[in-house]
Amino acid sequence: MLEKFLPSIVTYSDFDHVEIYVADNASSDDSVAFVKQAYPKIKIIQNTLNGGFAKGYNDALQHVDTDIYALVNSDIEVTEGWLNPVIATIENESNTAIIQPKILDHKNKNKFEYAGAAGGFIDKFGYPYCRGRIFSELETDVNQFNDATEIFWASGACFFIRSSVFHELNGFDEDYFAHQEEIDLCWRAKNLSKTIKYVGTTTVYHVGGATLKEANPKKTFLNFRNSLFSLVKNLPENKLIPIILARLVLDGFAGLKFIVELKPAHFIAILKAHYSFYKYLPKMLKKRNKSPKKAEYYTIKSVVWQYFVLGIKKYEALLK
Repeated sequence: MLEKFLPSIVTYSDFDHVEIYVADNASSDDSVAFVKQAYPKIKIIQNTLNGGFAKGYNDALQHVDTDIYALVNSDIEVTEGWLNPVIATIENESNTAIIQPKILDHKNKNKFEYAGAAGGFIDKFGYPYCRGRIFSELETDVNQFNDATEIFWASGACFFIRSSVFHELNGFDEDYFAHQEEIDLCWRAKNLSKTIKYVGTTTVYHVGGATLKEANPKKTFLNFRNSLFSLVKNLPENKLIPIILARLVLDGFAGLKFIVELKPAHFIAILKAHYSFYKYLPKMLKKRNKSPKKAEYYTIKSVVWQYFVLGIKKYEALLK
């Protein structure tokens, strides 16, 4: 990944105005030696253990002094001028705290990529979807999302955030380990009335699934469990119990769907996700901070209903 994708970041980033770091999450290969030899200008941060995406960034960013963090996965290819529209937006909009670029599929560059596409949202029950991606349905990029607009969450695959906001929020929740910790961080930022934006005038390409393939039950476990974590931490008080109960029922239907599809490992992953959720529930309830919980966290009541029952496959059709 470093050999393939680090060159684009080096080529299209101005060393006079940015610093490039490789955060090594306790790797066991020769990644550090490769970077030191091939890119001596790049600074290396070596974490002592692999605590996942969340802890990996939290630990590494303690060593980075800058106004804006650009968190970029190792399987991201950036394009010429990729930083300019983002920096301009942050400089011109004082309340904009987090930004995501357009994310296309590196394997099929005219398609949006699963992890973020053209900016993310959640429905009433916490299920995530994107402009350009509903569940596994990916839209073709025909410039329909070349705009700049407010979104609910930005993808961690390529994630810009003001450092002051990142530290005010105490970074990513390390109990998530990986998957959906950026949704939680964005929701917490929203609860502080911060703006999160998608800027479609800059594009990156993402391999996707380079760490965990979509078919891996571990991904199912993390996505289902961590989504429940976010609901408990961030829902308004009057919605907490009814939404959590409804969500648990909907997850049950998802488990039955996996059984029908002869995917028992994913059914078991959901059971494990719920068990882990109950185990962590007291801890997550304590994390409900005193900032006001905003009721306006969704625009679509149920993306599950619209996709699986009504057969809606494109983002624009959700809004009609």
